[in-house]
This record gives sequence, structure tokens and C-alpha cells, in this order.
Amino acid sequence: MARQKRTSKVLETAHQRLAGFNAITPLPDFGTNLSLAAYTTRISNFSAKLDSYNQMLAALDSLQNDVDAAEADLRDTNKRMLSAAEAHYGSDSNEYEQVGGTRLSDRKRPVRKVTVKTEG
Repeated sequence: MARQKRTSKVLETAHQRLAGFNAITPLPDFGTNLSLAAYTTRISNFSAKLDSYNQMLAALDSLQNDVDAAEADLRDTNKRMLSAAEAHYGSDSNEYEQVGGTRLSDRKRPVRKVTVKTEG
């Protein structure tokens, strides 16, 4: 399942606000600390970081898919190796137990409970 890509309401608000400021004639001047050029730069920097973050999530999703596929392949190989050991050595052998199987003689048989009918 793909990770949720991040969006930003703050970025949307900043774009709308910048469009509003650009529509004012003449361009407003709020001093050196609050210039429209600096505001535009901050918007661009944040947008670039957000894009980079979302691209890394996409790369991570791809890597996770690769890991999941490799894990499934290894799980299948684990089962096949155990089955091969069982077929080669037998299901009650020490070798089968050494590779992770449960020997046939070590398995417990299920015990059925006897129900007693009462008159009533």
C-alpha cells in the first residue's frame, strides 16, 4: 500500500496570498524583512522540500515492494527446503528436526473429550 503523499494547506494559502499581493498596484513594500521577493523565495524553498519529501516516499514505496517480493520468495524457498529435507530424510528423522521441522513422533495426538449425558 502506497504511503500518503503530503500536501500543505499553508503552501496553498501562501500561493493565494502571493497572487493577491501581486495584483496590488503598486506592489506593496513592507520593509526589508517582509519583501515579496523573500516571500516568493520562501514559498519556492518549501515547495521544493515538499516535492523532495514526496519523491522520497515514492522511492521508499518502490523499495518496500521489492523487499516484500523478496520476502515472499524467501518464504516459499523456506517451505520448499523443509519439504525437501522431509522427502530426503523422512518426517521422523533427526535431520528433519535440525532444519526446523517437527518430527512425526513428537507430534501430540488430539485427545477427544468424552461428554457425559445427564438425565434431566
